[in-house]
Amino acid sequence: MWSHLKRSLANLTKHSLDQLTALVKTRLKRMQYRPRLIEGLIAKTGPDLQPL
Repeated sequence: MWSHLKRSLANLTKHSLDQLTALVKTRLKRMQYRPRLIEGLIAKTGPDLQPL
């Protein structure tokens, strides 16, 4: 997830730390409402999510 988030923040170097923090929170909140994105990111890591 960090890699995905980092790409969306790549060109924001002129912002203050407070602004950057707010942007990160906003972007994470958006990701939260995109379950397919989260599933895709988890699938790339290759864990077996089946119950034991």
